[in-house]
Amino acid sequence: MLSLRVALGSRPDVLARRLLVVAAAAGTGFLLLATLGHALTHTGDTARGLIRLAWCAVPFAATVHLSVFVARTEPSGRLHAGLSAAGLGRHGLPLLGAASTALSTGLGVLLALLAFLHLRGDLPGSPLSGAAAGPLGADRPLPVVGALTLLALVPVVSAVATAYCLRAARAAATDETVVRTPPTGLPWGAALTTIGLAIEITAAHDARRTATGTLFPLPGGLGGVAPAVAGGWILIAIGLVLAMPGLLHECGRLLASCRPTALRLLAGRALQEEAPRVGRPLGVLCAVCAAGLATTARLDAGAEPLGPLTVLGATLVAVAAAATALTATVDAKRARRPSTSALTRLGAPASLLRSAATLRTTTALVLVAPVTWLVSHLGALPLP
Repeated sequence: MLSLRVALGSRPDVLARRLLVVAAAAGTGFLLLATLGHALTHTGDTARGLIRLAWCAVPFAATVHLSVFVARTEPSGRLHAGLSAAGLGRHGLPLLGAASTALSTGLGVLLALLAFLHLRGDLPGSPLSGAAAGPLGADRPLPVVGALTLLALVPVVSAVATAYCLRAARAAATDETVVRTPPTGLPWGAALTTIGLAIEITAAHDARRTATGTLFPLPGGLGGVAPAVAGGWILIAIGLVLAMPGLLHECGRLLASCRPTALRLLAGRALQEEAPRVGRPLGVLCAVCAAGLATTARLDAGAEPLGPLTVLGATLVAVAAAATALTATVDAKRARRPSTSALTRLGAPASLLRSAATLRTTTALVLVAPVTWLVSHLGALPLP
């Protein structure tokens, strides 16, 4: 009840982010139920059903990632003396954030269930009732336990991830002995990205030369690739996420080096400070954009049009990645508010602060754009 009252009493921007979480959870829940409906109509094709379920892990992870970052920027996810005085101590605040996340994602999967039942024709009275009865397995009875188990995964995993991240953030905020250090994931991220590119290119070359082996099917009629290629893509995505905070930090260091002006110094130091908060969500967005560019190139080469479920999944992942990066930017701006207020009191003009923000944004775009293009170009080489 307290989490519901906190959610309803939030500001409009917080409610908008919560609605994004609800929409993402609804899309993920519908994809999981559609996979279940496909399995009902293709009982003899277990392997293909498992592969479709495995591809649902991508929007599932995007939804969990978005819900965690939205919870970190909510009033219930930050430390407030009022909530602490109400009895929400060391463990209560993370649990409140987890309850808010479970409420939003639970509402989303409930909407997904209603939409799924309407499209199957189980809930008559709607113009769209039974519109997708065949693909969703309307001729077979829906296993209630299986459907509820799949839907429960979204709020349960999101709530657990939120509670863990908020508790870790609270411990770091209250520990005065913690010393801020630059991000250390750049070497590991670069190594994983290089290994992933080498694996996928080598595996694709061997598959074309031998013309043997089992292919891992891609969604939406994009063909199939060797399993090692899919593993290489996963390594590339992880490498980008690990490397992006270090890349942003080094860009900030370059901005603030070589006798910088006040504008360059302010922008560089702020970019270095924001790198740990914004880097990983920006790395996820970079990986998603690279995958989107590679898919677009494949479609332009004459591949089959994407199906509606594939379009839904791709849209969900793209919107969730962009919303997560935007949420992380808002969180970084909130954390920088004391420094901005101090600079204003010291007489810094507002134009200087706006120019510094523009320079930081331009620097990040100059970094992300070529990395995204290069990864998408190399990642599309193994596609058939």
